[in-house]
Amino acid sequence: MGRRFELIVFDWDGTLMDSTGAIVNSIKAAAADLGIDPPSDERARHIIGLGLIDALRHALPDLPAERYQDVALRYRHHYLAQDQDLLLFDGAEALIDELADAGYMLAVATGKTRVGLNRAFDVSGLGPRFHASRCADECHSKPHPQMLEELMTEFGVAPEATLMIGDTTHDLLMARNAGVAALGVAYGAHPRASLEAEVPLFCAANVEELAQWLRQQA
Repeated sequence: MGRRFELIVFDWDGTLMDSTGAIVNSIKAAAADLGIDPPSDERARHIIGLGLIDALRHALPDLPAERYQDVALRYRHHYLAQDQDLLLFDGAEALIDELADAGYMLAVATGKTRVGLNRAFDVSGLGPRFHASRCADECHSKPHPQMLEELMTEFGVAPEATLMIGDTTHDLLMARNAGVAALGVAYGAHPRASLEAEVPLFCAANVEELAQWLRQQA
């Protein structure tokens, strides 16, 4: 049986790295620093995966636009204070190694900035396994398809040979907008019901379920 996909694209936060809690806490702490009513945990989780300014626009809809940069600075302060301690999900490193050894082209499409993703690559040690990546300060924020479109163009891979994997509806909608297949992971930021409503090929409860599906179906 031939290989179904050539290029597998991963989201980062909430998909490979267990950083959802740190992001939520940093958003709420940044708002508190500036005397702004913080968003609920649910609202803060929903915006994970978006570029930071787009995320703040959704998380704090009543905030004047001229204050976004102030909140962004405080968010980065709180997040960077803990990002060295964040860990990959159990099994994530082994999964990436397995896919790389099997010859798949691997990439990351993330709401992080380039500086933030490079830090995460360094902390996790996963950077060398990926052939390319796109960040929110280089492209339109999810769910715009630009990240996936650029990655497919870079490798000369067609949409039908590309797979997007992510923990948010933003990831799944980006995949749909780019015309590529998608898998959801229900251990990150968005609940399973929200992911399944976007009709991914599969929704994994943990990294091992994700790995099993990829071995059998990718």
